[in-house]
Amino acid sequence: MTNTQGSIEEKTKRMKELVDLLNQAGRAYYQEAREIMSNYEYDRLYDELLSLEKELHTTLASSPTVHVGYEVVSELPKERHERPMLSLDKTKEVSRLKEFLGDQKALLSWKMDGLTIVLTYRDGELFKAVTRGNGEIGEVVTNNARVFKNVPLKIPYEGELVLRGEAVIRYDDFERINEEIEDVDAKYKNPRNLCSGSVRQLNNEITAKRNVRFYAFSLVRAEDVDFENSRRRQMEWLREQGFETVEYHMVTADTIEEEVAWFADHIQENEVPSDGLVLLYDDIAYGQSLGSTAKFPRDSFAFKWADEIRETTLREIEWSPSRTGLINPVAIFDPVELEGTTVSRASVHNISIMEELELGVGDQIQVYKANMIIPQIAENLTRSGVRDIPQHCPVCGGTTEIRQILNAKALYCTNPRCQAKQIKAFTLFVSRDAMNIDGLSEATLEKFIGRGFIHEFADIYHLADHQKEICEMEGFGEKSCQNLLESIEVSRDTTLPRLLYALGIENVGAATAKLICREFDEDPQKTVLADREELSRIPGIGDVIAGTFTEYFQDEKKKAEYEKLLKEVRLHKEQQREQQNLAGMTFVITGSVHHFKNRNEVKEEIEKRGGKVTGSVTSKTTYLINNDTESTSSKNRKAKELGIPILSEEDFLTMLKNEG
Repeated sequence: MTNTQGSIEEKTKRMKELVDLLNQAGRAYYQEAREIMSNYEYDRLYDELLSLEKELHTTLASSPTVHVGYEVVSELPKERHERPMLSLDKTKEVSRLKEFLGDQKALLSWKMDGLTIVLTYRDGELFKAVTRGNGEIGEVVTNNARVFKNVPLKIPYEGELVLRGEAVIRYDDFERINEEIEDVDAKYKNPRNLCSGSVRQLNNEITAKRNVRFYAFSLVRAEDVDFENSRRRQMEWLREQGFETVEYHMVTADTIEEEVAWFADHIQENEVPSDGLVLLYDDIAYGQSLGSTAKFPRDSFAFKWADEIRETTLREIEWSPSRTGLINPVAIFDPVELEGTTVSRASVHNISIMEELELGVGDQIQVYKANMIIPQIAENLTRSGVRDIPQHCPVCGGTTEIRQILNAKALYCTNPRCQAKQIKAFTLFVSRDAMNIDGLSEATLEKFIGRGFIHEFADIYHLADHQKEICEMEGFGEKSCQNLLESIEVSRDTTLPRLLYALGIENVGAATAKLICREFDEDPQKTVLADREELSRIPGIGDVIAGTFTEYFQDEKKKAEYEKLLKEVRLHKEQQREQQNLAGMTFVITGSVHHFKNRNEVKEEIEKRGGKVTGSVTSKTTYLINNDTESTSSKNRKAKELGIPILSEEDFLTMLKNEG
């Protein structure tokens, strides 16, 4: 690679970093009423991005310098491809790839499992996007392609460029989107199906939310560009234009075996779905001279993973409840080695699939890993039949019912108070500002609740009783389990405001919990026995908050749960060296700080003294704290319009000293 190419790639990488940084800052400011960088820093990075876009003649679809409008269409127009898009000849034998290579060099890349798209650029701008369709006729999805996560809307090259690539949805986005879908039959079976539905939406706002990504794998045409007769050079050039390309390695007949093995070793950590590999001759003229058969081009070959199938015995059907009430069947079988790992579980999805497989405990089944990743049941050899579908939820004991959702039968828990449905409450309980327990993500909590380890908050402090089972769970080992248990032990030392906030009482945030606790000297009994009138008299606590707080502890079950928690924790009073000399004042903090570690420390200092911190300047704001008092930022402008004093950090510290 030349120095110039290296420089372009470095600048393109920096451009993508800036897009991500600025988009994070924009979301925080406009949607979450918080700042993760000063206005000055935002403007500086924005100008840097703008400069890079001008220099590289490249603009990404997700760049904050452009706004792509959403559009709804009644149908997707069809269009015939200039030349048919043929399928690839396939093999599962590395020896066949070696034979295909001969004495040629080639690019070996992932065969991504998504939707093939043809992009056309004219005059440096995205002109058209068409799906593969049936190979001859595709659907025009230009407006949807404009909101793909990483497609450049503008590129340096101003001639006509036609390229092909794969639109894909990563595994983490697939899982997130599926979790939000309640109907069992509406859930997507795999990332490819989700991607296909997302790319072909009539409303491109939906496409934008799905985080579709595009990876270029083939350049069809770019006039007047010398690619030195090399597919590799074409891929490098596409990256210089701002495209992300499929990951590839250069191979020969001598290295093909070890390179295929490399891809096989790395598929587990690959974030993009892949169902094999593609081999493409580097020599463009040689590949084109071979022409094609009626079905396949002769310059490339697909390698499909040979599914490793193992026979084993089904020992149990575990029923795993979720937050929607759906209870998923999971097959538990004698452990087998598949693709280098030990597997003993596979999701069966719903009762209809169980019936199709005639799945019963004790059956001999064949299992494999779909795309070398996801354990699946390939076949049931003995087919003893479905039996013992639980009539009661394994988590709460509530009555279950079988529901027909479109074409699939699934089991549901009918109890609205089922703990599995309260996953958000448990997630808040362990969060940083609450009990601050590392290692208990929402997904992990859902697994523990599904296994029956957790029924109420206090059960979290008895997870050590299930240590052996946790160590054997997928994603856990002895070390990670031990780290979790240590984090739980550390969390026992806490304060009453943290504990009350962790309960998730409606309208009672972390700052509100502190105000209430201070009023009653952080006494765990006096605080929860306070009546509505007493609470309403606390500055900053209105009648609504007083009402929801008292109603919570009038519920005998919730009060009993609180009493159990008191036995599990060791409460320490928050240090209150300072007087409540900022009571009744409301502050907004913006920009960088120098005397404090971060803005959160300033916030804690204000709250310790009875003050309140909010995210935006309003008529109720007492002071705006900003070291750049002369800044023309939106918050400074708003404060000046409303006559609100702007304090530097020095001013703020002087005020604390004088009022102390």
